[in-house]
Amino acid sequence: MILPTSASPVSGITGHSTGHRSNVLCFRVRVSVLLSVLLTLGPSCGHLTTSGPRPNILLLMADDLGIGDVGCYGNTTLRTPNIDLLADQGVRLTQHLAAAPVCTPSRAAFLTGRYPIRSGMVSNNGNRVLQWSGVPGGLPRNEVTFAKILQDQGYVTGLIGRWPGETQGQSREYLVYTHRAFCTIGVTESPSILGYGQDIWTQHGFGHFYGMPFTMMADCQQWELSEKRVSLQHKLNLGLQLLTGALFTLAAGKLTHLIRVSWAPVIGLTVVAAVTFTTRYFLGDLIVHADCFLMRNHDITEQPMVFHRTASLFLREAATFLKRNKHGPFLLFVSFLHVHTPLVTTKEFIRRSVHGLYGDNVEEMDWMVGRILDVLDEEGLADRTLVYFTSDHGGSLEAQMRGKQYGGWNGIYKGGKGMGGWEGGIRVPGILRWPGVLPAGRVIDEPTSLMDVFPTVVRLGGGLVPQDRPLDGHDLLPLLLGTARYSGHEFLMHYCESHLHAARWHQRERGAIWKVHYRTPIFHPEGAGACYGKGVCPCAGEQVAEHDPPLLFELSEDPSETRALTPDTEPSFFQVVGRVQQAVDEHRRTLSPVHQQLGTLLNTWRPWLQPCCGLFPLCACDRENDHQ
Repeated sequence: MILPTSASPVSGITGHSTGHRSNVLCFRVRVSVLLSVLLTLGPSCGHLTTSGPRPNILLLMADDLGIGDVGCYGNTTLRTPNIDLLADQGVRLTQHLAAAPVCTPSRAAFLTGRYPIRSGMVSNNGNRVLQWSGVPGGLPRNEVTFAKILQDQGYVTGLIGRWPGETQGQSREYLVYTHRAFCTIGVTESPSILGYGQDIWTQHGFGHFYGMPFTMMADCQQWELSEKRVSLQHKLNLGLQLLTGALFTLAAGKLTHLIRVSWAPVIGLTVVAAVTFTTRYFLGDLIVHADCFLMRNHDITEQPMVFHRTASLFLREAATFLKRNKHGPFLLFVSFLHVHTPLVTTKEFIRRSVHGLYGDNVEEMDWMVGRILDVLDEEGLADRTLVYFTSDHGGSLEAQMRGKQYGGWNGIYKGGKGMGGWEGGIRVPGILRWPGVLPAGRVIDEPTSLMDVFPTVVRLGGGLVPQDRPLDGHDLLPLLLGTARYSGHEFLMHYCESHLHAARWHQRERGAIWKVHYRTPIFHPEGAGACYGKGVCPCAGEQVAEHDPPLLFELSEDPSETRALTPDTEPSFFQVVGRVQQAVDEHRRTLSPVHQQLGTLLNTWRPWLQPCCGLFPLCACDRENDHQ
């Protein structure tokens, strides 16, 4: 592991040098691994033969990291030596794309190899992600993840960090008792904890889970940069004003005998107003307790989270998993809370970077990546493990407060988090390392997707991809090994919620990457490069421009999307737009109606689904401290 200059490791966890990270397996083992991979590339082979050694798989995903925040993608002021070394030792993808510009749908696509619109992990009402931990929406149980397939192939599977966003699933209903919680699909013996007899992550193939079962939020530390607290307080304030007005009107009318009504409505309104006021007053604390907690498998271990120790807890858990399962094969998905607001950073990394708290958080995450890779080296696992690093989408441009930037930088690419079509919202780092198999230092400019991880790891694990549903990812292995010139993606669709904002065409014979924009957000203030004053740009409505004819860019010549082509400047304009439209029409014919998991119905808080360590709403426990 490499530490940035002047940075020191987090207390309680020792770092190691990278001198032995490139240790070479004996020639015989390397040859057997390489042969087993190359044999799968023959036309008669549908999946990896299980007679050869199957790799361990380590997937590392950052949250909200901009592609321009990493040294190997052009940043010269943030220090990311461990991620950069990973790229030097492996393959770097320069046109690696998320299937959605926000976390929940992007991660759902990553797990399933399918556009989120296929699984219903979208909405059309402005709900971009799941709103609460206690909602019935989430990745449907009939969706198949790569973890489930590999688990069936004998892999030990684990997820450490943040789950894609849902904790319940549609079918979960609870009967809550004081000392035992029963659920319709299982029983838990954990006292005073809402039932997690079979957790959503277990259903989807992760045999071990430790982390945050909901999304990280600035509200977890009650920042001014609020995802929902401020808007909810505004609504409660408005409701309280209306209730107070109605209450005084009724009370005055009753006392002056102008309104003939009993005291019951007055008393009722008083109670409702008191509850509303109390909720408004304690809303920040309620959100922290309701959504910001840690779990190990089906047990809540920390509610609310004690953030200053979260990084060390995650590293300890990852090291324990790797050491316990070093005889493999294993699949470990480490889903960092970094670098999402509120940018929780340990004191050892505070004020280490030249880019404020955001830069500190990036550099700490890089250190965590290095520490995890060190464990692979220490346990002799590096040459038997495929390592993959990425981000779930682009950096947040709107994350600003008092003139300071708390979101990422997307390099030369236009736009950012929440923008379904612009490159800055969906182009992310993509790094893969497998010593002795993947060529070190290779750079690939072909269009690839986070959805490609699904068929790639399934094949490497000896499984078969589902044949009963459309898949949108393509096996990366031929491209990574250099046996294929092009990626499997001729076309890629770029959604914002359920709205198609753009589509990409790789015209291989011409060597062109065309991008057609049907909708783009209207930036504000005018001339800005984002929707400042909002959390993210909207996907539809008055603040989104419809383009007819659509905007056309040639990304090979104009990756920053600054020069829209016209029929006057591009002779093949209508041919390109027409061919892309044909592909869009063909894609839409493959879509089937599904329930919108992020829509209002399945994305509204249910108190009986609220995970709680204790008696709701007094949810509080610290089993991590007890364990230590």
